[in-house]
Amino acid sequence: MSNPYEQDLDRNAANHQPLTPLTYLERAAKTYPDHVAIIHGNQRITYRDFWRRSLRLASALAKR
Repeated sequence: MSNPYEQDLDRNAANHQPLTPLTYLERAAKTYPDHVAIIHGNQRITYRDFWRRSLRLASALAKR
């Protein structure tokens, strides 16, 4: 008999979502908005700010 925790658990929207760099960053920004995502010298950037900056960059690239 197979493991009961593995029965009838085909992937679907309720139990599986692939994690990509974009979805990871968005999730981190929503879950931990004030946590530090980037440290560069004395500069600290939170996940919220990193996500916003990423959206601005993506928008600028899409316009070009």
